[in-house]
Amino acid sequence: LLMVSPSALAERSGEVIYLQHCAVCHDNGVAGAQLLGDTVAWQALESKGLDALLESTKVSITAMPPMGTCMDCSDKELKNTLQFMIDASK
Repeated sequence: LLMVSPSALAERSGEVIYLQHCAVCHDNGVAGAQLLGDTVAWQALESKGLDALLESTKVSITAMPPMGTCMDCSDKELKNTLQFMIDASK
């Protein structure tokens, strides 16, 4: 019997992952999380590049847990989520 994880079946959108895993901190600035919509903060993050942001997300920086709590997210899904947050903050 071949077991396939749900995330392997269909790629989740950045918005879906944001709402499920990121919003609790990034909507309220919990533990210093950059607020969604904070143009200045997200411009500074965007300037680092998506690959660098992905690596930071995966290993945990500051108070953010590894993988931003989405332990079953693929790199592509995490990148989609980061891009969603950047775009929503312009």
